[in-house]
Amino acid sequence: MGLLVKNVSKSFGDKKAVDNLSFSMDQPGVFGLIGTNGAGKTTTIRMILGVMDRDEGEITWNGGPIRRDTVRFGYMPEERGIYPKVKVSEQLIYFGVLRGMSRKDAAASADRWLERLGVTEYKQMLAEKLSKGNQQKIQLIATIIHDPELIFLDEPFSGLDPINAEVFKSVIGELIADNKTIIMSSHQMATVEEYCRDLLILKRGRTVLQGNLHDIKAGYGHTNLSVSCRQDVTAEAERFGLRLIEKTAGGCEFKMNGDESAHGFLKALVDQGIYPERFEIREPSLHEIFVEKVGEAE
Repeated sequence: MGLLVKNVSKSFGDKKAVDNLSFSMDQPGVFGLIGTNGAGKTTTIRMILGVMDRDEGEITWNGGPIRRDTVRFGYMPEERGIYPKVKVSEQLIYFGVLRGMSRKDAAASADRWLERLGVTEYKQMLAEKLSKGNQQKIQLIATIIHDPELIFLDEPFSGLDPINAEVFKSVIGELIADNKTIIMSSHQMATVEEYCRDLLILKRGRTVLQGNLHDIKAGYGHTNLSVSCRQDVTAEAERFGLRLIEKTAGGCEFKMNGDESAHGFLKALVDQGIYPERFEIREPSLHEIFVEKVGEAE
């Protein structure tokens, strides 16, 4: 049965933070909850967890209420919540016990995850002495130390360097393989696109787009052409009705009306002895869809 959010609303005074929101997850995987700052993402997560009361609507997990005594859930908030003046191992055990584990089991789970994330050397160190990336690793361990079935990750990659981002991605991949249900809120569209099967885009508390990401992109069809070439081919592209939308050191991105124009463009280049290093016809990225939909909502 999974997670059900049905006709949920929340207001703060005259401001409607979440307006008649509905979505569901009936099988494990990652659901993307995305939107601009102030769109209502964090408010939605807090209502699901019961941290904040909803004004209207229904929220259930497997047909029942979401409480600590009925659901093992983990929440990694955008505002990180580890204790700076407490040793890493002590607070991880504390978080585990708080979630119903014995001290022995919490310590064993903490040690396993510390080793998995490469931060065992910091277990007896005060959290404030760690780098931001390592603090974030400790926050992630505190979120999943008790093996939750329902996990909320609010901007999990915020501020991470590429190395630590890859570590987080690998752990999320393991959680997916372990059949966890994950709600991910992120501004990093490429990450959402990598992991989320289904998603919902919020703008000022209202849903502007939701559904299966593959189906959403397929509905747009092939709209973009990416070309990487040693020569400047923009003038030739214009002859085939291709509109330049971005030019970088790595190549050019064109908007096109159909595959035929791209095929004609490629044939013209080859006839001139120009062989692109990359020539990719593709659907729009989630970033482009997001900008379009949120712009329409504006």
